[in-house]
Amino acid sequence: MMRFCSLGSGSTGNATLVECRSGRTVTRVLVDCGLSLRELSRRLGALGLAPDAIDAVFITHEHGDHVGCAATLARRHGTALWTSRGTWEAIGEPELPTAPNFAADGEEIAVGDLKLSPYAVPHDAREPLQLCIGDGASRLGLLTDAGESTPRLVEALQHCDALLLECNHDRALLAGSRYPAFLKARIAGSHGHLSNDSAAEILGACLHPGLRHVLAAHLSRENNTPALAAEALAAVLGCAAGEVPVADPITGSGWLSLR
Repeated sequence: MMRFCSLGSGSTGNATLVECRSGRTVTRVLVDCGLSLRELSRRLGALGLAPDAIDAVFITHEHGDHVGCAATLARRHGTALWTSRGTWEAIGEPELPTAPNFAADGEEIAVGDLKLSPYAVPHDAREPLQLCIGDGASRLGLLTDAGESTPRLVEALQHCDALLLECNHDRALLAGSRYPAFLKARIAGSHGHLSNDSAAEILGACLHPGLRHVLAAHLSRENNTPALAAEALAAVLGCAAGEVPVADPITGSGWLSLR
């Protein structure tokens, strides 16, 4: 059985925990680690877990709200670290007890009973990768920090049982915000972040009868609201906005089970 939860999603830090139970074995992968080790420990503790329960960390790109304490976690607990070569170079190749594992677009990775399938996205980072994760029976697609939809990412997210989708901003709120013009242009650009309507468009392209969960994530505190994000996705799903969960920057989300 596979399940996942957000430990927090937004500019203050991102981390998604994916867990697979198969017989007597448990595999846990943390996608991004954009928190301090103390805060990560606190949030894992609320789930009854400690940092040494994590088998591997996958870092999607080098921005601080995604890298966080990844190197410290690897040094203190021997946690396996996966990332692209470009991301590794961008974070300065910190010294680790063992060399990092390098991921690339389209190259499948086995971590315990989980299979990680990285795919490239357009974002203002060196070599950003997002992920689909499966256990042979279920498939989870994760997409944050992408400026626009591409055929590659839509292809990667097909046939998922659950999706975690970035709904970073509402276009009107961003346009009218106090942000300087250059920052608005970066966020709304092709290598920035997904708007609510862009996320809804991607969801529509990936919608199928077996899709069980859609979690809205990576919302801007100033340029979006949970209600607006949920409404955009609910319109595609054909459900009430209140039925669409939204990951909180601090409390994340509850567990969402795929079986």
